[in-house]
Amino acid sequence: MDTVVAVYTGQGLAEPLKKQFDELLPGVRLVNIIDDSLIAEVVREGEVTPGVKRRLMQYYQHGADLGASIILNTCSSVGEVASDARPFFDIPLVKIDESMAVEAVESYRTIGVVATLPTTLQPTMRLLRQQAEQRGKSVQLIDGLAAGAYDALVSGRPDEHDRILMETAVKVAEQADALVLAQGSMARMEAQLAERVGKPVLSSPRRSVLAIKRLLEAERTVR
Repeated sequence: MDTVVAVYTGQGLAEPLKKQFDELLPGVRLVNIIDDSLIAEVVREGEVTPGVKRRLMQYYQHGADLGASIILNTCSSVGEVASDARPFFDIPLVKIDESMAVEAVESYRTIGVVATLPTTLQPTMRLLRQQAEQRGKSVQLIDGLAAGAYDALVSGRPDEHDRILMETAVKVAEQADALVLAQGSMARMEAQLAERVGKPVLSSPRRSVLAIKRLLEAERTVR
């Protein structure tokens, strides 16, 4: 049985991703490693600290030691750590937002990047630029920081979080061909946002699981 080890920096995405795996990869063993102190430290310090990097590298290694066929990094705020870690492993290390970024830069010229944390917004914008550059594409990125939404969510005010996020998305969509949701946890609003803004809205969880499915299928053909 193939095993995917998913590394989380917070609690919120584990159950939604499990539903995607149950639907798309029901025969795959999914193992979760969750350390919610990671995102707390990134938010508090405003950057990915050396301590966060060390712990993530340890978790990736734990995943490999558990017999992972693939490691899934589920947090866009620390995606650059996953990129740096790839040369140290002989199994794929999938970044949750990479397939989304590829689709966005291949399909759209002006992309609004919506996030509730600056520590997620900036890495996502860098990822989009990197993917565009690799493909010889020219893209314009629009900063869509939904200021105050994250604080509302962690303070137990999800309705306020959703309102701020919606207002930000509507404003950004006026200037963009499509929207990218920088955090996987925002995927629950993908359809609602698309209906409201009338433009394509891309989120990462399902696309990352489909990418893993393609990798596993390719590996099976080699076997």
